[in-house]
Amino acid sequence: MSPLKLLSSLILALLLVGCGRVQPVMNVEDTPVTYNLQSKQVKMAIMQAATKRGWIVTEVNPGELLAKLQVRSHYAEVKIPFNDKYYSILYLNSVNLKSSDGKIHRNYNRWVNNLNVDIKRQLALTASGQ
Repeated sequence: MSPLKLLSSLILALLLVGCGRVQPVMNVEDTPVTYNLQSKQVKMAIMQAATKRGWIVTEVNPGELLAKLQVRSHYAEVKIPFNDKYYSILYLNSVNLKSSDGKIHRNYNRWVNNLNVDIKRQLALTASGQ
């Protein structure tokens, strides 16, 4: 392979890897609570899961939590509406994560995905403890 082809292939590969850092904002919408739990149990499960992941959680309205996460110079804020049947994790605000084209750093999506997995796990634990 000629040095020019090798160099251009390397540059293209680096560009593709670099572009993978931003993604569309992930929202978790209307995830079913598949257990027979009361709304207050769902709230406690969400708060426990989020707190274990480092999120600061406050209740802003009945059936609605606000969760904030600070990681180094990055900040994310999500709204978590819930009831005894469903919950969602919805993007609200961020600092040093969102790009000008409306996409967000992939770490945000990873944090939200991890939070969602932990909420499901905590709901299962809560249900099994009844």
